[in-house]
Amino acid sequence: MERRQLLEQWLKDQFPARPFTLQPASADASFRRYFRASFDGQTVIVMDAPPQHEDCAPFLRVAEILAATGVHVPEILAQNLELGFLLLSDLGNTTFLHALNERIERAHELYGEATDALVKMQLAHQADSLPAYDEALLQRELDLFPDWYIAKHLQIDLTEKQQAALRAVFSRILQNNLAQPKVLVHRDYHSRNLMVTSPNPGIIDFQDAVHGPITYDLVSLLKDAYIHWDEERILDWAIRYWEKARKAGLPVSADFAEFYRDFEWMGVQRHLKVLGIFARLNYRDGKAAYLNDMPLVMHYLRKACERYCELDPLLNLLDELHPAESGQKVGYTF
Repeated sequence: MERRQLLEQWLKDQFPARPFTLQPASADASFRRYFRASFDGQTVIVMDAPPQHEDCAPFLRVAEILAATGVHVPEILAQNLELGFLLLSDLGNTTFLHALNERIERAHELYGEATDALVKMQLAHQADSLPAYDEALLQRELDLFPDWYIAKHLQIDLTEKQQAALRAVFSRILQNNLAQPKVLVHRDYHSRNLMVTSPNPGIIDFQDAVHGPITYDLVSLLKDAYIHWDEERILDWAIRYWEKARKAGLPVSADFAEFYRDFEWMGVQRHLKVLGIFARLNYRDGKAAYLNDMPLVMHYLRKACERYCELDPLLNLLDELHPAESGQKVGYTF
């Protein structure tokens, strides 16, 4: 309650003699909270990032880098880093996910605009000033899978043989990821963090951006944990992105098959990480809703593993962890 009072007092200082109302806008998977302040028929977004848990400086730095590329990000209207408050322009409350659930036929239009914006972001000149998406960070993310998904969620202790197999597969995955060309990586470029705006899309939740593998954000977008697309559509959108990226001079492979292999292997890293994160959000943070999103992520993971013999040991481990599900086809209807 004390932070709410602090926030309201800070807003009063920003808008003296202008009464406002404050409503929750959204909460994300961290300690950050967002409120929508309304006054005189206008709205703004207030980010509450408790300084003992969150640092606003990366958000401000990435917002500046992204704005310079011409993509649509919130404008910074006011800030108090000591208190952990930012005042942002309001990009509305219609996410891509909400818009697609309302009208699925908009998918081609929205994803076309999302990949246009992705190409612009990846052309950012200052990307190499961001933290490196290096081996240590990629490995820490992979470790979330055995630590939180296997040990906490499944409550399984891996045998020494299974541990060795997992380490070997992780090494292969990292080898691929680290060999990819590097650009600015949003890290959560998906349907919940893209807003339907003009110009479209509005991009949010970018504070964890890094300098890393070029296929990462495309995987986040097309193999999204919150909405399922069939493989034909994913392939079509991936080709369209690849053509735009080549035309823009981005360092994608000249061979689409090679590019798509990198895209899938990057996806395996992300899917393993996300399964671990969703388990951690439930068991550590009490956010149980993320457990409902695990089956789709596991579906993506298994499908990619089935396509590459080098990933057979991981597929075998998944079969051992889920013996009742091995060999089953997973169906989705939306």
